[in-house]
Amino acid sequence: MAEAIILGSRRTAIGRAYKGSLVATRPDDMLADVTRALLGSIPDLDPTRIDEFLLGCSLASGEQGGNLGRVVPVMLGLDGVPGSTVNRYCASSMQTTRSAHHAIRNGDGAVYLSMGLEAVSRIGSRGPDPVEDERHPMFRGLVPSSPWSDPRTHGAVPDVFVGMGLTAENVADLHSVSRLEMDEFAVRSHELAIAARDSGFWDDEIVPVERADGSTFDRDEGPRAGSSIEALAGLKPAFRENGRVTAGNSCPLNDGAAGLVIVDETVASEIDSPLKARIVSTAVHALSPEIMGIATVGAARRALHRAQLSIDDIGVVEINEAFAAMVVPTYRELGVPLEKVNPFGGALALGHSFGMSGARITGTLLRGMRSRGARYGLQTMCVAGGQGMAMVVELLE
Repeated sequence: MAEAIILGSRRTAIGRAYKGSLVATRPDDMLADVTRALLGSIPDLDPTRIDEFLLGCSLASGEQGGNLGRVVPVMLGLDGVPGSTVNRYCASSMQTTRSAHHAIRNGDGAVYLSMGLEAVSRIGSRGPDPVEDERHPMFRGLVPSSPWSDPRTHGAVPDVFVGMGLTAENVADLHSVSRLEMDEFAVRSHELAIAARDSGFWDDEIVPVERADGSTFDRDEGPRAGSSIEALAGLKPAFRENGRVTAGNSCPLNDGAAGLVIVDETVASEIDSPLKARIVSTAVHALSPEIMGIATVGAARRALHRAQLSIDDIGVVEINEAFAAMVVPTYRELGVPLEKVNPFGGALALGHSFGMSGARITGTLLRGMRSRGARYGLQTMCVAGGQGMAMVVELLE
C-alpha cells in the first residue's frame, strides 16, 4: 500500500468571532486565500494533479453552505478538481486528512488537499445543537444530571445534543478535575502561545488576509499577555451553577481557515518541501455523548496500537483544547508528561474555529516536532456527540 505524506500547511491567523479581524471576510474568500497560498508554497506541485479538494466544515450553512469544497476550486480556476464538504464537528478537517490518507493507501489517488474552515461571525453559531423542535423526539426535553452518571441507569437516553460546556463539567466530575487545575492549564496555554507567536513559530504558516479597510491581518487575536490564575479565579461558572468550567478555561468562538497538501510517496519524492511527514495511523472512538471530551483517550490508544508504538515513543502530543476540563484528564490517562503536551499553546489561547482546527493543529504538531527534534507525534481531538479522533505522524524532513 502507498504511504500518505503531508507536504506542508498554511492557515489564516485566528480571529475572534463577532468582534475580531475576520468578521467582514467571507468564508469562501478566506478559504480561497489559504488554498492559493498553500499551493504557492509548493511550486513543484501542478495543481491540475489534485485528485480531490476535501473540506472540513462544522456549520456548513449560509455563506459556508453550497459545498465550498467544490466552489472554491472553481473560484481558483481549478474546474477539473472535484470537491466535497465533510462534517465531523470539531474534527472535520482531521477527518478530511484521514480520508485523504485512506484514499492514498487504497490507490484511489495521489494528491489531495485537506482543508478546514469556520467563519462563525458570518453565519452565527448554534454549534452542533439544533433547536429543540428540530431534534428527534427521543432527544427532546432531556435534563442533564449533575454530577454525571450514565443516563441509561435512570431510564433516559444519553443526550446526543448536550451542550459542550455541560460535557466539560461532566468530565470534570468524572475525573475529579479541580477548578484550579483547569485555570492553571489555561494560563499555561496563553503563556506558551504568546511565546510561540513572539518567537516567530508560526510566521511561515500564516497567510495574511486583507481586512475590509485594506490593512493586513496576520496575528492570532486570542492569546492574552495578562492572563493569570488570580484573574481567572474571579470568573463565574459559565454552564452550571456552582460548576468549574468558565469562559477563562474554555475555548472562545473563532473564525479561520487552514489546509494541508497530502500526497503519496512517489509524488513526495518529486517535490522539494521543507516539511514532510508520514501519516502512520488514524483512529476514531465513541462513548456517551455526555462525556464527549474523554473520547480522546480511546482514539489515541487505538491510533498508537495501530502504529505499533507506545506513548513513550511520542515526542509531541497535541490535544485540542476545547476545554481545560477535557485536556487535563486526557494527558493524565494517556500518561503523557506535561512538557510534551501542546508546547506552543492551544485553543484555549489561540481559539477553536471548529472546522479549521484539525488542519491547524496538524500544522502546529509538525512544526513542533521539527523544533524539538521529535520523530513521532500524536494529535487527538474530542468531537461533539461523544466521539474522539486521533492520528500518529512521523516526521521525515
